[in-house]
Amino acid sequence: MDGADGWEWDETLFAGTARYYTRGRLPYAPGLPDALARALQLDGTGRLLDLGCGPGTLTLGLAELFAEAVGVDPDPEMLAEAARAARAARATRAAGADRAAGPAGRVRWVRARAEQLPPGLGTFTVATFGNSFHWMDREQVAATVRGLLRPGGAAVHLSDWKAEPPATAALPYPPLPHAAIDALVRAHLGPVRRAGRGLLPHGTPGGESGIFARAGFAGPERLIVPGGAILHRTEDDAVAAVLSLSSSAPHLFGPRLPAFETDLRHLLREASPSGRFAVRLPSTEAVIWRRD
Repeated sequence: MDGADGWEWDETLFAGTARYYTRGRLPYAPGLPDALARALQLDGTGRLLDLGCGPGTLTLGLAELFAEAVGVDPDPEMLAEAARAARAARATRAAGADRAAGPAGRVRWVRARAEQLPPGLGTFTVATFGNSFHWMDREQVAATVRGLLRPGGAAVHLSDWKAEPPATAALPYPPLPHAAIDALVRAHLGPVRRAGRGLLPHGTPGGESGIFARAGFAGPERLIVPGGAILHRTEDDAVAAVLSLSSSAPHLFGPRLPAFETDLRHLLREASPSGRFAVRLPSTEAVIWRRD
């Protein structure tokens, strides 16, 4: 099924991006676990299903709120990064029983598309979509997820808060030159946004409210978890951010990838000769849909 007009899902969508993802992508707002725990009355029991989990950022960040967390993604490189992150998290804990009891010890990873979940996953208290729902056959997945949720369970759609007012305080370093970076990507890959083997001339789709309502969910309830912290980013962080995107994934450039990275680094050094940038962490919007 098409994920958006002019685009059909394929396995190359995020090919080659996993190694850049954790470094390049900004984190969720730090208060997200506490906010969801209060809103959904989470107490360390129950089960989490994180669909389109990527390198496990959200799965691991919320795992402490559940007895078990299941991260699902079709990309084997993403799941390998997720497993490495889980091992690293366990390694930082005290030896012995405490290590196994940590959040990373409650997680398992499943390679699958959300449209083709394997049987026997069981039922869940919460299902999350961290900037992933728009890549799916959304009508089918919403209906499937409702069937996997326990009575009183919830589906949660997470993204940056798009309506956040612009900040006025000065930054200690230059901001990332997003418009110039986008223009450079278009110069190398063409004027229409790429996505795997296809194109997204109109961007990713919206309209999630109607889809969840048609699937039988009640809601939505919206939580805004404040961001606002100023993060320092290096030139390498900025390069990783670009190469972590489906629209500028490494494989799209083919043999021209080194030339693109050279041009990108030149652009970044022009924007900040020190090689340092400052970014204000966006607030996180959590849209909650209840099964009952």
